[in-house]
Amino acid sequence: MKFNYLVFFALCGFLNLSAQEYYFPKANADWEQKSPKTFKIKDAPLQEAVAFAEANEYSGSRDLRIAIVKGFEREPFHQILGRTKKRGGPAGMIIKNGYIVAQWGDTKRVDMTFSVTKSFLSTMAGLAEDEGKIADTKDLVIDYIWDGTFDGAHNSKITWEHLLQQNSAWSGELWGGKDWADRPPSDGDIDDWKLAQPKEPGTVMEYNDVRVNVLAYSLTHVWRKPMPLVLKEKVMDKIGASTTWRWFGYDNAWTEIDGLQMKSVTGGGHSGAGMFISAEDMARFGLLFLNNGKWKNEQLISEKWIKKATTPSTPNANYGYMWWLNQKGDRHWEGLSENIYYAAGFGGNFIVIDKEHDLVVVTRWLEPSKVGEFMTKVNAAF
Repeated sequence: MKFNYLVFFALCGFLNLSAQEYYFPKANADWEQKSPKTFKIKDAPLQEAVAFAEANEYSGSRDLRIAIVKGFEREPFHQILGRTKKRGGPAGMIIKNGYIVAQWGDTKRVDMTFSVTKSFLSTMAGLAEDEGKIADTKDLVIDYIWDGTFDGAHNSKITWEHLLQQNSAWSGELWGGKDWADRPPSDGDIDDWKLAQPKEPGTVMEYNDVRVNVLAYSLTHVWRKPMPLVLKEKVMDKIGASTTWRWFGYDNAWTEIDGLQMKSVTGGGHSGAGMFISAEDMARFGLLFLNNGKWKNEQLISEKWIKKATTPSTPNANYGYMWWLNQKGDRHWEGLSENIYYAAGFGGNFIVIDKEHDLVVVTRWLEPSKVGEFMTKVNAAF
């Protein structure tokens, strides 16, 4: 009797058979669809989830200049500094083992995606570490960026990890944005906020686009290339993304590297700019992460990086390296896997990675407070 080593290794966990079964859509081709029944997914609950997403459109204006100004009206000096675009209606995709099992809206339409951009920016740091351009994210940034951006007793203590986890408390001004003016508290005196001493790096998470843009600026100098070019060459072309996505910086965000003027991009659309992308290209990016950084047979992002990026930070159990984590905490989706992680952006833009169900879920313009309920409805189909 012949011994089947393949079966033996699979049973022992040496082979990931589910990952081998993933389908990877080709570039410039229709994305293959399969019936939910193929995967024993209950069709009625799945359609209920889709209907819920369509019925709960983000309540802000479709003119995103208006939505941005209204959304951040409490911030002193806030203004639109980069490109914006009127948005479409609700859209999304549910991808199982790489196949579309549900979709709604215009999935090819290019729209702003706001802070989903941060998860793309985080990946630029991951590629830099994978290639040795950054030795370790625990390194001090001042050892790489010596132009004054990280000078001073406070800023000189900041590591790459602090920037990636949004707990750096970097203090200063970049592209006209002042760190203290970004997302002030809803109560209290603004002058007290302005004059407060910065927190110790690594101790308090503060969502702050100025500091995220400092990370983008620093990575641009480490790579010595614009971030959109790095993303295109290292990731998007290789996963068959369309040619329609764009990554913008503020109008004045120019820096000189090797005698060349380069645009430093933003990590969101808080003041305009950021990633403009379709739901289908978002889903391709999500599928790459679902398969542990591998597209077909090519490892584009190391598994080591993805593990680091999805490890909870000390100040916030729900946040890793610019990915939100469904751990027990303030942003926990009760009843859903704690292994779920996701990119999230203003206006209800999400890329959700659910390893336990081999799922990628993309939603556009879903009322943000409804995403947990939406994912619960998706989960009910399994």
